[in-house]
Amino acid sequence: MALRIACVLYDGFLLPDVAGPISAFEFAGVVATGGYRIEAVASSARAVRSSAGITINAADYRDLEGCDIVLLPGGISPRDPAAYRDILPFIRESGRLRRRIIALSSGTYVLADAGVLEGRRVVTHWGLAAEFMERFPDVVLDVANLFLRDGHIWTCAGINAAVDVALAVIAEDYGAAAAQRTAAGLLMPFRRLATQSQRPALTEAATTDGRVTEVLAWAQERLHEPLDVERLAGRAALSIRQFGRAFQRSTGMSPAKAIEHLRVERARAAIEGGARAFDEVADRFGFGGPDRMRRAFLRTIGRTPQQLRREQRLADLRRRRSGGHASQTR
Repeated sequence: MALRIACVLYDGFLLPDVAGPISAFEFAGVVATGGYRIEAVASSARAVRSSAGITINAADYRDLEGCDIVLLPGGISPRDPAAYRDILPFIRESGRLRRRIIALSSGTYVLADAGVLEGRRVVTHWGLAAEFMERFPDVVLDVANLFLRDGHIWTCAGINAAVDVALAVIAEDYGAAAAQRTAAGLLMPFRRLATQSQRPALTEAATTDGRVTEVLAWAQERLHEPLDVERLAGRAALSIRQFGRAFQRSTGMSPAKAIEHLRVERARAAIEGGARAFDEVADRFGFGGPDRMRRAFLRTIGRTPQQLRREQRLADLRRRRSGGHASQTR
């Protein structure tokens, strides 16, 4: 029997957030017994306009005869609850019934406004992280990973990650082989790690101020050294206050937090690349010891170095067993 997916639409939804996962779920029906039955629903029976201007005809969610999965796309304006207020009762009901809910990118805002995320750990697009954490302080936001599952709720970071999370759900429902065949049919890699970083390197993100970019590039070559704000501001030839303001505007975070991110990025790459001794990695990138590195990893990506290593080994084992493609970014 096909599993039923309710794709919940609201004005301004992102069309790729719908098209990508639905294509994966549709193709899974070709390669797996059962598959999925997909229905678009909204606050009323009407044509719902996407941010691109293309409309999709949706049924009234009140007429839905149950569902197994709720698929919630992001929107072009997640800061405006008026865009999706009328669908919040359905989201709350789905949370109460513990239906599986998949929120894509800024769709996490909708779940948070519905009150179903308190105390949960979720993902959204890295560019929305600072605002999301300020608006929803009771939700534990992971600012690094592609997608996460916390109980019956799945969240993901963006358009490409929406297909990744769909493949993960297909693997849960019909097995890794079905998900692998689906990915092959879509010409998609199977599978990127959920814990793979979604954020571009910090030095790539800080493009609005050349002084900040230069300081970050300079710091990246000296991560084993003390890099307090006084030293960074001196490098930029700015006062501490001027530098802090410029840095926040350019990167969206404080200098101390940015240095921690740089250290975690480099240490994570070393660990996933096969570095064996955590104490050596901690010294090489300026953490001052494995315990401090562990705490920095937890703050930044919500995983310890030990967890990353276990997850990497498990993923490698699954790929060898399934004969799947190696993980790759896109």
